[in-house]
Amino acid sequence: MNLGGRTLVIASGNTGKVREIGEILAPLGWTVHAQSKWDVPEAVEDGLTFVENALIKARNAASITGMPALGDDSGLVVDVLEGRPGLRSARYAGGGGSRDNIDKLLGELSGIPAAQRTAHFYCVMVVLQRPDDPAPLIATGRWDGRIADSPRGYGGFGYDPVFFDPERGCTAAELPQEEKNAISHRGLALQGLVGLLGREPGLEA
Repeated sequence: MNLGGRTLVIASGNTGKVREIGEILAPLGWTVHAQSKWDVPEAVEDGLTFVENALIKARNAASITGMPALGDDSGLVVDVLEGRPGLRSARYAGGGGSRDNIDKLLGELSGIPAAQRTAHFYCVMVVLQRPDDPAPLIATGRWDGRIADSPRGYGGFGYDPVFFDPERGCTAAELPQEEKNAISHRGLALQGLVGLLGREPGLEA
C-alpha cells in the first residue's frame, strides 16, 4: 500500500478526534488532514457494526479526495444498558451534543451502584488506499472502566468526563493528553494500525 508521503485524510469532522490522531502519528512522520479541507460531506453511517461504519467513512473520504483515508468508528458500551449507547454514542440524545448525551446516560444509570456501572470504549480504525481497496488495514482498541456519578475534568471530549478509569483513579477528562493517547481505545487502535502500516513495503514507522 503506497500512501504517498505518509499523508492521510481523516474521515471525520470531530476536531478532538482529528487532533488526537494527529498527535499520535506526528512523531512517526505522518501528516494528517481533516476531510473538511476538501469539503467532504459526512458519510451516512448506516452500518450495523463499528467496522462497517469505519469502512463507510473511509470510502467516502477516499472517493472524494482521491487520497488514502483513515476512517474510524468508536463508541461507549455500557454493560448494564445492554451495550448502549454503542453505535449511537455520538447521537445518543438525538444530536444535541456531548453534554446532552452525558445527561441522558447519567439519567439512565441513576441509582445503579458503581459495581454495576462497568463500561468500555471501543474503537475500530481502517485505512484504505482507494475507495475500492480490497484489503483494508483494520485495527481495534478497547479501554475498560466504569461510568462515574457525575462529570469530572475539563480535557478530552465526548463521554470523557464520566468515563472513570479505576486503575488511575480519575476520569478520561482528567488525564494528561499524552497519557490518554497511550492508553485509550483510540490510541491502542492507532498503535495497532501503525504496526500494520509499518509492515507495508517502504512504510516502516
